[in-house]
Formats: sequence, structure tokens, C-alpha cells
Amino acid sequence: MTGVLVPLGPDATAELRPATREVLTLARDLGEVTVLAHTTPTEELLAELGAYGVTRVLVSDLPEPASAAAVAAQATSSAVTEAGCAVVLFTSTFTTKEIAAHTAHRLGAGLLIDVGGVHLDGGRLVGGKRAFGGTWESVCEVRTDVAVATVAPNAVIARPAEQPTTPQVLGAPAQIDVPPRLELLERSVADHSGDTRPSLAEAAIVVSGGRGTFGDFEPVEELADALGAALGTTRDCVEEGWLPAEAMVGQTGTTVAPRVYIGAGVSGAPHHIGGMAGAGTVIAVNIDDEAPLVQLADFAVIGDLSTVLADAVEALREHGG
Repeated sequence: MTGVLVPLGPDATAELRPATREVLTLARDLGEVTVLAHTTPTEELLAELGAYGVTRVLVSDLPEPASAAAVAAQATSSAVTEAGCAVVLFTSTFTTKEIAAHTAHRLGAGLLIDVGGVHLDGGRLVGGKRAFGGTWESVCEVRTDVAVATVAPNAVIARPAEQPTTPQVLGAPAQIDVPPRLELLERSVADHSGDTRPSLAEAAIVVSGGRGTFGDFEPVEELADALGAALGTTRDCVEEGWLPAEAMVGQTGTTVAPRVYIGAGVSGAPHHIGGMAGAGTVIAVNIDDEAPLVQLADFAVIGDLSTVLADAVEALREHGG
């Protein structure tokens, strides 16, 4: 059976992120799943890993700067050798993609970035992904002995294993050489403990407001909260100061691939469309029936966004009740 390693990453918490559950679901379909952690997992985390079919947890401490990709990649490549894994699957964030690149370099492995699905063909890892703003579908096969890949969010619906496991926890100390002149000067960690909305990059549903809101995002936020969605926006709105830069969807902002994307008052500039074209279903709300996003959308509602979104929220609340 093929061994699959899923690194939790140096910033992993005591609870699995939705994207990690998705990766574990894909990994379980490929073979026997081993997880790499950098702190001893809690009983709650072990139970959750077991629910997703993980058989082993390797624990490898990281020296400072633990957040550096060159450091974390050494522990990852060592764990691949220790566990005898042929596939390494990461979630897809700026940090993990850098760690994946360093890991692939150290292992001499083929690397796939932001694949939307993976499977084995004759023992080789095959991954599909969208490119050029979602206009091209490509399929790549890794032909090296070890394959490394990052999995795009919402690539699969996370599902627990039919038969839960009891993961074995093993120490996996690695000889890690911190590169010369690599020093952590400063690190700021944002406090998201009070956040009630999911991460924009990983959300299954994204509701974005554009210039058509005229700065009034209350209807957009109400719909996002009613759907349990992330809140997004466009570059123009960020430049106007209506929402912070971390909410911007676009090629120079956050690239998203939710199952549902709702753009309210969003015209659909190429920069914005390039950042959300990977969405499964696109819904546009706009007064302009010739807006680019309306033309792209699977469904479009032509009308005032305040009225349309308020009606949608009311319907959702009635349905929820």
C-alpha cells in the first residue's frame, strides 16, 4: 500500500482546519496515511485524526526559526524517509507552498501546486488543476519515486473514514541544520480567535461586495453571515478604504476556489475574475446585465443589491427556522 504523508505545518493548532480534513480525505483514498506534527497532539486532535483514518503521527520538533520553510522542509523530508512514504500532500497556503517547494528540492521529487484532485495511475501520482484564470484544465503526472503536492481548498468534500483508527504516536527527531545567516527578526501572529467567519482562502462559500455597494457592506455581510460564508471584496473597494486588504479577491489579492461565489455589485475586472474563476458555481447580483461577472455567472439576478440580498437573507432565515 502506498504511504502518504500529510504535514500539519509549523502553525498547526489543536484542531484540524477544514482544508486539512479535505487533504486527509484525499490521502486516505491513496493509501496509508501518516501525519507529521511538530508538537505532541492532544487527545482531542488524536481522536479527530483517527476519525479521518490516520494510522501514525510522527512528532518532530523544530528549532527556531520554526516558521522558516527551509527548516520545516528538513523535518518533512526526514519524515518521508522515516515513514517510507511515496506521496506528500500539503494544504495550500503561502507558507505550505514554500515548504512543499523546499521539500521537493531536498527529495528530488516532482511537485504539483494547487491541484484540485489527485489519484494514482500505475503507482504514479496524477493531479488535475485549473490554469490561466480557470480557462484551462491541465493534468500532470509525477514521474519521480516521491511526489509532493499542495491541494487547493474545496477540492473535495471532507468525509471521515468508515472505520476510525487509533493513531500510533511516534517520535521522529530529525537532524536539522538551520541555514547560515537565517535569523527570525520579527514575527506578528494575527489573533483570529474572535473571528466568526471562515478564512477567505479556504471558505466553501464566498460573498463579495464591489463598488456597487457604494461603501455600504451591511447587506453583503448579512448574507455572508446567513450562509456561514467568508467576506470578500474588490481592489477598488480596498483602495477606497471600505474593507481591509486581506478581504481582496484577485490575482494580487487572495485567489479563491469556493464551491459557491456570490458577487454583489461586482463588475468583474480581469484582475478580480482571475482570482475567483476557479469557483464551482458563480452567482452575480448587479444592476448592469452586461457586466463581465454577469456574463460569466452561472446564475445572475439583475436588480438593486440591497433589496436582492435582503430578500435572500429573509428567505434563508425562514428556511433555517
